[in-house]
Amino acid sequence: MDIPVTMNKENTMFNINCLNPISKVGLDSLTADYTLTENAAEAEGILVRSAAMHDMELPGGLLAVARAGAGTNNIPLDKCAEKGIVVFNTPGANANGVKELVLAGMLLASRDVIGGIDWVKGAAGDENIAKAAEKEKKKFAGTEIEGKKLGVIGLGAVGAKVANAAVSLGMEVYGYDPYLSVAAAWSLSSQVKHVTNKEDIYAQCDFITVHVPLLEDTKNTIDEEALSRMKDGVVILNYARDLLVDEKAVLAGIRSGKVKCYVSDFPNPTTAGQPGCIVIPHLGASTEEAEDNCAKMAVQELMDYLEDRKSVV
Repeated sequence: MDIPVTMNKENTMFNINCLNPISKVGLDSLTADYTLTENAAEAEGILVRSAAMHDMELPGGLLAVARAGAGTNNIPLDKCAEKGIVVFNTPGANANGVKELVLAGMLLASRDVIGGIDWVKGAAGDENIAKAAEKEKKKFAGTEIEGKKLGVIGLGAVGAKVANAAVSLGMEVYGYDPYLSVAAAWSLSSQVKHVTNKEDIYAQCDFITVHVPLLEDTKNTIDEEALSRMKDGVVILNYARDLLVDEKAVLAGIRSGKVKCYVSDFPNPTTAGQPGCIVIPHLGASTEEAEDNCAKMAVQELMDYLEDRKSVV
């Protein structure tokens, strides 16, 4: 096992490299003990968002990596563990931004807003567009989400916020999470119905949204068998990771009428441009507020660790 070079207690300076642009709000919290460097090879700390690090030669003096985001799929965790490099992420810092886009996805799936907007663009040169719209709008009619049943699989930072917001919108909400923490349970509305198996959600819910981490045993959480247990016309939302859903099975479900709409925040050749799919270009955490929150949390984690480490070497 490679052990990173230890810092001399008298040397209070740490070099920090940013593999992606990091919010100025976060970087401004770095103290005088930290220097930003463009040379990753000399960094003791790395800040990253989406840059892929798997093929990167990790610097010999690297002590910690902090990702300004919830997942760590772009970081070689095994390699970091082997070299004694600590990895941080920022779960919950972008939760509100993702929650709001999930709500937008439900509304877009319920009301054919996109189809209506496309029609208006196509009729932009028509002097009688207002009159024509009154005739055409019935093609884009939809349903309301109030009174509908929403199933939330995974009640962590994002899932809990989605569940609570949906309750406020008048939805009947079912939540499933076998690893629900005490803190998360306290944050949930008392009106969220906690179920102990996913089958209850599949059988009852009009909308199903997935908010679990991508692990070996969560891949294809929504697969052909799960789809077969769902109500006809179900709407599936995926703002967590694309591999949590067997998207080919979902496309087959759309063609058969089992699935009304699939909303995904992860563009790929399987779903992009497909009928019945609303595919968003990974915008869940793309808000100024979320980027600022993630950056501040990542920088603080990095400084806390490096400062603690310095005090014991």
